[in-house]
Amino acid sequence: MRSVSVADAKAHLSELLSLVEAGQALTISRRGRPVARLVPEPKAVTREPFDFAALAAFVDAQPAAAGNSVAAMRAQDSY
Repeated sequence: MRSVSVADAKAHLSELLSLVEAGQALTISRRGRPVARLVPEPKAVTREPFDFAALAAFVDAQPAAAGNSVAAMRAQDSY
């Protein structure tokens, strides 16, 4: 990891940002002591659009819930 002084960072910020964009991490030091770290931003995760039609088809293909079956049987039968 490359280390630069605060003065160098101020003077060459655009160049340092280009290095960070390229994937390199940098440490900024004041009087020889590290005080900050410039690291690349994590890459955004792209997701495929959600397929609601496939979900609806999956739900429709499932067997009836037991609770609904019992409720239907109770509604049909008299005690």
